[in-house]
Amino acid sequence: MFKVVSSDGTVIACERHGDAGPTLLLVGGTLMPRARHAPLAALLARDFSVVDYDRRGRGDSGDHPDYHVQREIDDLDAVIERVGGPVLLFGMSSGAVLALEAVARGSAVSALALYEPPFVVDGTRPPLPADYVDRVQAAVARGNAAEASPTS
Repeated sequence: MFKVVSSDGTVIACERHGDAGPTLLLVGGTLMPRARHAPLAALLARDFSVVDYDRRGRGDSGDHPDYHVQREIDDLDAVIERVGGPVLLFGMSSGAVLALEAVARGSAVSALALYEPPFVVDGTRPPLPADYVDRVQAAVARGNAAEASPTS
């Protein structure tokens, strides 16, 4: 494991798997510490130098009381700077949203892959309730990951 310090001082925990090829940076979803990606990282390490990290507030990474997407992009940029960009970026679930946002903001990325980004673009899903964020935060505070990240 190695650590980087993001622009706001938050410590971000990272791990490298293999050194077989170009650097592939994994960006996990909500409530997904890097340990959950270890089997995927091991498979990918046959062909890539895989770097995985704990997003802020998860696993071994620190947190900051004022959350903003830009802080997560800053975290990504700090990891990319440490491992040497440009990188291949693979975002999963909400991590796919961050990966896409990082590319849109000019992060050092040479290729992008998105897996199950949580976008609904055809109007088939009803709007989220007004208290959705409060409910998710309460579920996280109770340690109920299933309630915090429902699949339906």
